[in-house]
Amino acid sequence: MAPHDRTPPSDASGAPDASELVDFAVDLTSQEVLRRAQVMAALGPDWDPMEVLLGEEAAYDLLYSGLDAEQQRLYDDLVAAGVLPSRGDGRAAA
Repeated sequence: MAPHDRTPPSDASGAPDASELVDFAVDLTSQEVLRRAQVMAALGPDWDPMEVLLGEEAAYDLLYSGLDAEQQRLYDDLVAAGVLPSRGDGRAAA
């Protein structure tokens, strides 16, 4: 952060004058660029977002597969209430 050219106004005793506001700004652009670069470096060159998304979809399909009648009813109620998104034909995977 670059120092300000202006010094805050002061009264006769040298104490800062509280009647005037001093401009204060922090530019976080460089820190955000660095943070994003570090996240991408941590993910590595082999990270494939489409593969991750497909893996998550497969996990949800497995999670909601093989439900008994009561579980299916509860699942349908949660979908109808908007708690869970509708998947496929509106039924949990068999």
